Parts: sequence; C-alpha cells; structure tokens
Amino acid sequence: MNIAQAIDHTLLKPEATERQIRTLCSEALEYQFAATCVNLCWVPLVSDLLRASQVKTCSVIGFPLGATNTKAKVYEAQQAIDQGAQEIDMVINIGWLKSNELSKVAGDIKAVRSATSSPLVLKVIIEAAVLTDDEIQTMAKMCVDQGADFVKTSTGMHPAGGAKLEHVSLIKKMVGNRAEIKAAGGIRTHVELMKFIQAGATRIGCSSSVQIMQEASCPKIA
Repeated sequence: MNIAQAIDHTLLKPEATERQIRTLCSEALEYQFAATCVNLCWVPLVSDLLRASQVKTCSVIGFPLGATNTKAKVYEAQQAIDQGAQEIDMVINIGWLKSNELSKVAGDIKAVRSATSSPLVLKVIIEAAVLTDDEIQTMAKMCVDQGADFVKTSTGMHPAGGAKLEHVSLIKKMVGNRAEIKAAGGIRTHVELMKFIQAGATRIGCSSSVQIMQEASCPKIA
C-alpha cells in the first residue's frame, strides 16, 4: 500500500515559523502525502505552495480546545475555505458533551458541515483520550449522522494523550464503512502507523511523516 496517501503531514505548533511551513510543504510534495495540516493563518501560503499538486490543504477549526462557539467555528471554516483549504479538521465542544448537551454538540458539527459541503472534506476531532467508551461511541455515531467524512481521534495537544488503538477499533465498530477514521497524536514510527491502519484508520495525522517514510523504505532487520 502507498502509505504516503494515508498521511496528513502536520505542523500545528503555535511557534511554527514560515520557514518551517515552507519545509513542511516541500516534504509533502516530495512524498506526495494526502494533505498538509496547518493552523488557519498559514492556509493562504500552503494552498499557494500546493496549488499545482494533488496534496490537499487542511486547516484546523476551533483548535485545540473546541470551546469557541458555533458561529466562530463556521466563520473559521469559511475563512479557511475562501483561502484555499480543501479539508477541515474541527474540534467538538467537549464541555457540551460532558454536560450531556448532545443537541448542541450535534448542532456544532452540522453547522460546520453546512459550511464545508462536498467535495470539501470534514474531519471531526472528538479528543477520545478524555472520553469514556460510551462517549466515544456516542460521538462516532453523531459524526456520521451529521455528515462528517472522518471521525478523528485527537488533537494531539491534550495532556491526556493522543491516538490509541482501542479507540480506533471502537470507532470502527460503530461507524463501519459510513465514515473514515483519522488517528492523530503520538504516532511517530512506521510500525505504529501500520498498527493504526490495521485497526481501521485510513488517515494518520503526524509530524514524523518523513521519518516514517524513511523507515518504510529501509525497514530494520530484526
């Protein structure tokens, strides 16, 4: 399999510089990753650098806390799209979920979905590491019901941790083939990436993408 097409090459650190973003795009073009995922302020630059390629420009919305209101998320999504983003990764409002305000969570996703109509891709970040198994299942179903293309495990920024294999398996059991799964947060090796793909993820968000591709080309001899 072409693992490059399963990778979102990612740089979301607040201290990321223009030089680093340019390097990110250069690496994405070299390896032909599925997408390059950046904060909204870098979308114009990234979309320009990737314009003549098959590599998609992806922006995060409501990142990393998910605690902005729905209008703000919709505005962010519209701004990202107007500036060239083809994929949107939005963070759910975890506080609403924990408060059992499920209609508000659903409305949040639905509103951003309405602003990112097909062929734009919407990935919904549920921050699985801070959820119970029941909450993960609830959110996986809700994401599908509200039209998300992907359920994404994590922002990679929460102290509770990033992607876990058991969470991917749980999401896969819930969504089947109705949505895809993106695993993100802490995936740094080719071996780890392949385990997540085997568990059901079809997209991997990581910043160690080049290292992973080098490991895949030159596997270590046991």
